[in-house]
Amino acid sequence: MSIEKETEKSVKRPKKVIVPDENKSLLREAIEMVLLTLILIVGIRNLLGEPRWIPTESMVPTLIEGDRLFIEKISNYAGKYSRGDIIVFYPPQTELKHDPWDEFTRTIGFLNNDIAYIKRLVGLPGDELEVRDGEGVFINGKLLDEPYINEIANRGCGVDAMYCGPLIIPEGYYFVMGDNRNNSQDSRFWGFLPVDRVIGKAYFRFWPPGRIGLINHPDYNQSNKFAENIPLNYDTKTQ
Repeated sequence: MSIEKETEKSVKRPKKVIVPDENKSLLREAIEMVLLTLILIVGIRNLLGEPRWIPTESMVPTLIEGDRLFIEKISNYAGKYSRGDIIVFYPPQTELKHDPWDEFTRTIGFLNNDIAYIKRLVGLPGDELEVRDGEGVFINGKLLDEPYINEIANRGCGVDAMYCGPLIIPEGYYFVMGDNRNNSQDSRFWGFLPVDRVIGKAYFRFWPPGRIGLINHPDYNQSNKFAENIPLNYDTKTQ
């Protein structure tokens, strides 16, 4: 036997080491991270709340253009909002698509073009309500004290605003108005807001830094001024 053959027999070859595919491992981790992030986003947005920003002047002076708010959704599950709450909602005249893509983007809050409004809840189900230009809002025959408004509405009722009343708000609906009464498209123009269109309630302003703070709820002191006895309009059809 030759020396070369003896050497070949005596030398042990190393065992083959299986190296894991690092690319597959990183890809799996990335997918898991994306899925976990989506689950957290969906959970927080649907159970707790979501951020929103103010694009118009309809809520001046309470909210100004550029304010960033946290909208809480816990009140949605409690099923109750109070007069004076500032709520975010999908207006009744806007059609919401319910195809899988729109439902998904609406849930995660990205890549969705649904228009939402923000207004103050003024009228509750069962309220007798009337808006009078130059006077204010009458609830159940008494003038509502509204220290938060920019100015008393002085135009539109009976012309462009066809829902000034007097009227009774039906069950399952709200009546909402902007604090900037002469620069707001609200229930006076398009009617009652269905309760199931409400997204949530403005809770906290986190931007700009100089305006950070909770959104305070008004303490109403109803005026002693009574409305004249005018027959109520019981037509509760929405636009």
